[in-house]
Amino acid sequence: MAYNLFIAYDLYKPGQNYEAVRDRIKELGTWYPFQLSLVYVHTSFTPQQAYPDFRNSARDSANLTVFGRESGGFPGFASPEPRVVPTYPLDRAGKAPDPLRMFVRCKKRFKDGKEHRYWSVVENVRVRGGRVVQRHVLYLGEINDSQRAAWCRSIEVVEGKSQSRQMALFPEDREAPALNCEVVKINVAEVSLHEPRQWGACWLALALWERLDLDRFWGPRLLPSRQGTRWLDILKIQACYRLIDPGSEWRLHRHWYEHSALRDLLGSDRAIADDTLYRCLDRLLSHKQDFFSFLRARWAALFDARFDVLLYDLTSTYFESDPPFEDKRRFGYSRDRRPDCVQVVIALIVTPEGFPLAYEVMPGNTADQTTLAAFLEKIERQYGRSDRIWIMDRGIPTEETLALMREGDAPVRYLVGTPKGRLTRLEKAFLDRPWQEVRQSVDVKLLVEDGELYVLVRSEGRMLKERGMRRRRLKKLWRRLGELRRQSNSRDQLMLKLGAAKKEAGRAWSLVDIRVPETDGELAANGFSFHLRRDRLRRVRRREGRYLLRSNMVAEDPATLWRLYMQLIEIEQAFKELKHDLAIRPIFHQREERIEAHIFVSFIAYCLLVTLKNLARPRANGLTPPRHYRGVRRHPDGGCPSADYRRPALGPAAPHPAEQGARASAAPAWHDPATTARAADLRLTALQPPLPFGAL
Repeated sequence: MAYNLFIAYDLYKPGQNYEAVRDRIKELGTWYPFQLSLVYVHTSFTPQQAYPDFRNSARDSANLTVFGRESGGFPGFASPEPRVVPTYPLDRAGKAPDPLRMFVRCKKRFKDGKEHRYWSVVENVRVRGGRVVQRHVLYLGEINDSQRAAWCRSIEVVEGKSQSRQMALFPEDREAPALNCEVVKINVAEVSLHEPRQWGACWLALALWERLDLDRFWGPRLLPSRQGTRWLDILKIQACYRLIDPGSEWRLHRHWYEHSALRDLLGSDRAIADDTLYRCLDRLLSHKQDFFSFLRARWAALFDARFDVLLYDLTSTYFESDPPFEDKRRFGYSRDRRPDCVQVVIALIVTPEGFPLAYEVMPGNTADQTTLAAFLEKIERQYGRSDRIWIMDRGIPTEETLALMREGDAPVRYLVGTPKGRLTRLEKAFLDRPWQEVRQSVDVKLLVEDGELYVLVRSEGRMLKERGMRRRRLKKLWRRLGELRRQSNSRDQLMLKLGAAKKEAGRAWSLVDIRVPETDGELAANGFSFHLRRDRLRRVRRREGRYLLRSNMVAEDPATLWRLYMQLIEIEQAFKELKHDLAIRPIFHQREERIEAHIFVSFIAYCLLVTLKNLARPRANGLTPPRHYRGVRRHPDGGCPSADYRRPALGPAAPHPAEQGARASAAPAWHDPATTARAADLRLTALQPPLPFGAL
């Protein structure tokens, strides 16, 4: 007679020999290690026969327990005697049973002096860390031995352990023809979907995580807790959520996680507590600088990225919370057009190809001109001194910062935009300079002054864009002024309406000269007057489509400088993706460290997005990353009730046999087939009343 033995042993003192116990276990029969100190054995020895032999192999200080079908515990078990649930593996013609599969399980209950046996179909599923958990598949109730044998044969069919048999499916209301195979009639009206989940996008997000090899960085830093919380998986869930369907932590906890396939792909629990998400955020910030260094190495290894040209810019993001605060949340210039909300400022560095290197969170009232010097020192301290080119928009560097970059011990090369006031001062010096064509419809003039090169750029495309914007606003302002002149307003009312028109007109307001009488009587008698300032309009038209660049690379080709400056659109695209695709705003957190951790998670998600964009560019350059991972269909489980109360449940479709080898070789390292849904997953469930049936 065969026995199923589970052997648990804990060797407390140092120097205990686990291998001696393992060697003795191997001699008993077919075995499988669930954990380091828990082993399953299929053997002919009873628990009473096996225990003394193991006791001799271990030292006296070892805690040893052997339990099986007939017995619960034996001497050496230090804890209270556990309740033992016997299991009955399928008989496979003398072959040793495989512990990682479906089987029927019995639970006993004594009621009114009588023993009742309740049967269920359960499945062993391996999850991360080598753990094996039992997943409940189907409750069978009280069944007899013949019914149990029928269910065992059915499970063999599902598991693919027996010879396959063909069957035909027909609607319940249609007569089936005479066939040589079994006929199953399906109730088409009750075909249903169960737990539709976003599978493809979750798989893609985890594949990008593996491509960046983020487990190697975060694994040693986010170790599981003593309570079993796997912080690395929690971070993966938050980053994937931010990439796929961003929202609040409350929505992730209450809705999104339950409707995603991450719990299947990661082998995680079916529910996740909201405080677990917040406590994971508390563990991230201390590793931010190390993550930047790791990220630089990964960009270079994956995409052969270069870091001799860096783009630097700032943006802001606002909060849905009530001021005032004593942290980085401050009122300031809002790039989101939300001056009514407190905000923080985010400084970001990316390469011309869009690879992010570092970022910093600053108070919301930080002026752009005060950030560059500290960031230069930070990058130099983290990555060392190097011959880099810094590209920035106008308004960020000050004259003192540029002088420091030119005249330092290790001069830093830069290329920056210049405010239009400097163009006015240098306009006469540019008059006698010739235009040079750098590309079609783009011309430049060069001027060297005080060790710097000034590049005046004239772009036909930009001129048409700025001229069209100016014309639309000027026409709208002119039309509004005509409406106000025909109205009967007091002087105070007129001034309020003119103020609103000025806000709408923007720079076009300076092209119109408006004269308002000093008193209400003069206004009622003569009205107010306005006329076009033609001299200023001519000066504006002459400057439309022109902008001034400034650099200390005097010997550089002007066409190269212009192309480098045009790459600033990459950092603008980064801000757009952070705010729209990844929904970094608004922020609902209240604690400063969690605010920064929220931005850190968004930065990690942006790294995944950049990875996807660069991997897809050679094959699908026209598709944006959101269309890649949001266009993947949802994968539901389907149920087709049959006329005899059988319900075959169909999961994700199986790949063609010719594709299985290729898919297996291309699967990422984290992909464990035991943790995902089976291909062509045929689950057997029963409607009430549960009717026994034989093998399909």
